Amino acid sequence: MHIIKKAAALAAALVLGLSLAACGREVTRESDAFMDAVKEAYATTLGSGYPAYEYTTNAFMREGNIISYTDENFTSEVGVDVSEYSGTIDWEALKAQGFQFAFIRIGYRGYGEDGTLNLDPAYTENIQNAKAAGFEVGVYFFAQAINEEEAAEEAAFVLEQLGDTELDLPIVYDPENIEGTEARTDGLTREQFTANTAAFCKAITDAGYDTAFYCNLTWQTLHLNLSQLADYPIWYADYSEKPQTPYMFEFWQYAESVTLDGIEGSFDLNIRLIPNE
Repeated sequence: MHIIKKAAALAAALVLGLSLAACGREVTRESDAFMDAVKEAYATTLGSGYPAYEYTTNAFMREGNIISYTDENFTSEVGVDVSEYSGTIDWEALKAQGFQFAFIRIGYRGYGEDGTLNLDPAYTENIQNAKAAGFEVGVYFFAQAINEEEAAEEAAFVLEQLGDTELDLPIVYDPENIEGTEARTDGLTREQFTANTAAFCKAITDAGYDTAFYCNLTWQTLHLNLSQLADYPIWYADYSEKPQTPYMFEFWQYAESVTLDGIEGSFDLNIRLIPNE
């Protein structure tokens, strides 16, 4: 997304570093001690009730900008997420470089007191061109709701803008902190952010669509009570070598603002874990 999310990686590195130093042992991803340490470091903070991770960290393989995953439990696809800030997109070129799905920003709520709802100016062009190029598509909404009523309003806005557009992937709720400026969500409690997320996702599922919510490790730790969101998949943001969350996710945003060969603009990159039948 267009908001920088470095806090998750920094917080994770700090806590993991302290935890591993205290343990006095070397982390070997082959034995998944890395994820054992993550679970140990965050167990008392994140709470219980959300499904634990089912992947193996050493099954994530990177080749250039592409991460893949294969084991007895999952296969994977790679994709991008885009908004007006991505500029004019050559979807055919993206497809040729191996990307298979896309999350497209459908809209956003403004940061200011009025909190107006807005359609992403590039949404219509992006979703039409992505579909024409053969991408699986989902959408996300950048949220700034301050209560459940506004979160439900955001969901209604998304559904209205979608109309009869068919989606392959979820409608994602994307609540974020705003860095470097005053935002209407400043000071919202963990309980309220959780309630907002639940209200949006329920409204989407009640309308017959799949849904998910976007978060990084900082949000999992400080801003959301995952035990109240266990019915909804996670789109997880983490720009470290391996995912650092002890919880399961369906999508992992593993890189931001990446420039790809021969393609104008920059992209956030993602992997989707697909359960084997």
